Parts: sequence; structure tokens; C-alpha cells
Amino acid sequence: MDTPNLITTNDPAAKSAIMFRPATFDDYGRIAELGGRYSLEAESYEQWVHLWANNPVYQEFPDWPIGWVLVNEDKEMVGHIGNVPLLCEFENRRLLASASRAVVVDARYRTYSFQLFRNFFKQKRVNLFLATTVNEQAAKANQVFRAERVPAGSWDKSVFWITDYQGFSASLLAMKDLHGKPLSYPLSAGLRLRDTVAGKWFKTRRNGIEPDYCTEFDERFEDFWQKLRLASAHRLLANRSRETLKWHFKHPLKQGRAWVLTVNRGSELVAYAIFLRQDNAALSLKRMRLVDFQTLEDVELLRPILCHALARCRRDGIHIVEAMGFGPEKQRVIDSLSPHRRALTSWRYFYKAADSELAEKLKNSQVWDPSCFDGDSSL
Repeated sequence: MDTPNLITTNDPAAKSAIMFRPATFDDYGRIAELGGRYSLEAESYEQWVHLWANNPVYQEFPDWPIGWVLVNEDKEMVGHIGNVPLLCEFENRRLLASASRAVVVDARYRTYSFQLFRNFFKQKRVNLFLATTVNEQAAKANQVFRAERVPAGSWDKSVFWITDYQGFSASLLAMKDLHGKPLSYPLSAGLRLRDTVAGKWFKTRRNGIEPDYCTEFDERFEDFWQKLRLASAHRLLANRSRETLKWHFKHPLKQGRAWVLTVNRGSELVAYAIFLRQDNAALSLKRMRLVDFQTLEDVELLRPILCHALARCRRDGIHIVEAMGFGPEKQRVIDSLSPHRRALTSWRYFYKAADSELAEKLKNSQVWDPSCFDGDSSL
């Protein structure tokens, strides 16, 4: 989600009494209400509980704290940080990771926000802390606790392709507070002409490969994961077992908001990509994001997958397809399809290793293969 990790307002001075405590599932309503005051998108109770109750890692650690909250003297919830357990692998070592999620603090209590991060970062059994939806304020808080910018991928910018010029133009005008269809028509025509001249429409060849759609994660994905983890033991990889993928994308698949495109050699899965619908409701922007791509063969297999997704988005009236944060090999393929670019307001992806040996190894950009599958970016 494009959800900032720390949000504040300019409300009057806070009252002094405040209590920190672990969050519970009973807090859902008040956490959702707090986020809603700052225009944060809230999932249903079922989807929110699913992040932990059906999480394979949480089931292994049933005493895992789902987060922490701040409550003022009037028993009003004024702050929250979520704590989602995940697994990663590196050099044949299993790493217990924790992803911060949906951090929100009322500005009257912003001086207490660091206590939320302290609770998160002081977890003793965690090997790796992840924060992948960070805004400017949260970036400062993460750095106070010595979290580092991920050294691979460009997490302060994104690239995108326009797949519905009329819809994108209307959204762009809304962002600039210029509403109305009459203005969107000439802008749409100008953008389409510019892309046509630049050849963006003609660089979407699929090299004869036609990806397939999957509506579920079948046994091929488990076989793929076992091969991937062995072949990429030198890299830090988020766990992509069949069980984990089913948990991670259960609701988006059920709701038709996720696409899983695969490339197969006979009955064997050799590459797949996952696209996730992540609209910007405030701007009426319909957006599909490439959140992960993995391959056992050539990274060039990303090209026909992207081309297929672009064609479908044009047919379906989705305004843009966006990608961000991929490492150099995958980014090279993405850039070859001539996307547009936009700057983000902050570096989105921070991490912190719990021990010095791991921290030193993770400074090497070559050991990373980051994507929006990591952390909470696609949860």
C-alpha cells in the first residue's frame, strides 16, 4: 500500500498522561478509526486479523505481539505500530524478520512516537527488521534506531506506463486541483502523442512467449521456491513458499485485485510475476503495481510478462502500471520498455540487522533482491 509509516497533524498541545501497551485484536476498531482520521485505507476486520492469525510465522510464535498502541488519559487511542512476523533466508540460514506496518501517531503526541519504534526495534528474537512503506517523518525515526537504507534498488522513485490516457490525465489534473473532463482531453492526446513519438507503444514485444494466468498458488510454486532458495543462497530472500504466498495474497486474489502471471516449460514453472491493484482513491487513479518477479532462468522473461500485463490494463481501463525498487538486472528490463518516471517523497525501504556479522554482509548490494513483496508493501 502507499500508506505512510508515520502521520502527524497540527493539533493543539497534547495532554501529558499516556500509556503504551501491546495491541490486541480487540483494538481493530479504534486503530481503524485513528488511521481513518488521516485518510489511511483500512482493511476489513477479517483481512486485518488474517495478517497474524493465518500467518504461518505467527502460528509458529503464538505469543508474537501484533503491535503496540498509545492511549491517552481519556482512553483515546492516539498512536499505533503494527508488527508482522515474516521469514527470510540468507546463506542457508533462516532469519526471523519483523515488518512494521501502518504506523500512525496523532501530532499532539508526536514526541512519544519514538517509544513506538523503540518497542518495535527492541524485540530480542528478531534477526531482521524491515520497514518498506516509510515517509519523511518515519525515515527520521528509523534512522534514530540505526536502520539503514536498503542498498539495492531506487526506493525514492518509481517508473510507470500509461495504459489509459484519459483516466490518467483526469487523475493528474485532480492532483493539481484542476478538475473537469474538457481539460483532460487535450492533455490525454498530448501524452499519447509524446509516448507514440518516443516509441513506448512499439517496445512491447513478447518474444513469442505467452504468459499464463494463475488463480491460485499450486504445487508448482513450492517446487519453484525450493529450487530458487538453493540457487540464490547467496542472496537475502523473503520466504516465497507456497504456504506463504497463499497467506500473503489470499484476499487480493479472492477479490480479483492480484494477477499472477507465469512462464512454464511444459509442466514446470520457470518464472512468475505478481501484480497488485493499488489505486489512489483520492485522485481516482486506477493503478496496477508489479510487486514481485522471480525466475529460474533468464531475467528477460520479465519482458513478455510486463507486455502482457500492459495489454490487459489497456483493455481493462486501468490507468497506469507501476514498478519500483527492483535491483539492477530486473530494472534494466523494466527500463527497456521506456517507462515514465516520478520522484517519491522519501526513501521507502529501511532495514536493520540484529547482529553485527549479518549487518556487515547486508551492506553489500549484491546480496539483495528487493521488491514490494518484502515487508508490508504488498500486504
